[in-house]
Amino acid sequence: MKRSNYKWTLPSEITARLGSESWGAQRAIFEADHLLLVLHAPPKADSNEREHEIFLRLPQGKWLHKGIDHGDHGLAKFMEDYRLLYNELEDRFEKVSSIDSLFAIIDRLIPLARSSNNMKQALQTAREALGNDAFIIDMRDRSVDIARGFELLLADARLALEFRLARSAEAQARAAEVGNRAQHKLNILAAIAFPLMSVSAVFGMNLPSGLENKPLFLFWLVFLGGLGLGLFVKGWVSSAAAPEKKRQPPKR
Repeated sequence: MKRSNYKWTLPSEITARLGSESWGAQRAIFEADHLLLVLHAPPKADSNEREHEIFLRLPQGKWLHKGIDHGDHGLAKFMEDYRLLYNELEDRFEKVSSIDSLFAIIDRLIPLARSSNNMKQALQTAREALGNDAFIIDMRDRSVDIARGFELLLADARLALEFRLARSAEAQARAAEVGNRAQHKLNILAAIAFPLMSVSAVFGMNLPSGLENKPLFLFWLVFLGGLGLGLFVKGWVSSAAAPEKKRQPPKR
């Protein structure tokens, strides 16, 4: 984003540390008793651009925000915007009901966690430059709480996502196991029935076989033979593959 010009006069020492195209990354620049605080507004969803929030502390302690007075109130509101976003995402996380919702929350949290951490580092630099300034200490402490909150919330969201994915994978594995068992039972039934059906189909053909006038026991003999063949096929289907022999270590 192109660097904007505001109604203030920056010391040449600060101007020398600024680029001509943009205000740059979040940081604090302390030169000639002036503190320039370059911060980024909370990242917007589905946008890679960062809106700069520029604060200037004059040597007498007055704060300006983009060239306007009452910069201290502007900085406090800036911190409040981050806190409100954290509260909103925390509420959404507590009410989340699907994996897609968790993905959306994590996608929103990642840039916010990164931006709030950079903001914390910039305010810590400002705190070190100004010494025991009560206002900047308060802002630094707020930034620490905000950055820590986003970091923990992001960690919780990722853990919840991993748990839900693992539970979903376990449910799918159980369903697949039930399906495999059912398929195995069908294979066994088919193995038993197929030889009987084959024998029945052969002897049920309207062609003379020479067995029409044979004794009744021959029918049961054929039936038992088909049943035995079915049980043999069933045993072949249900038998597991022989385990491979373990390799023996070479003798020394």
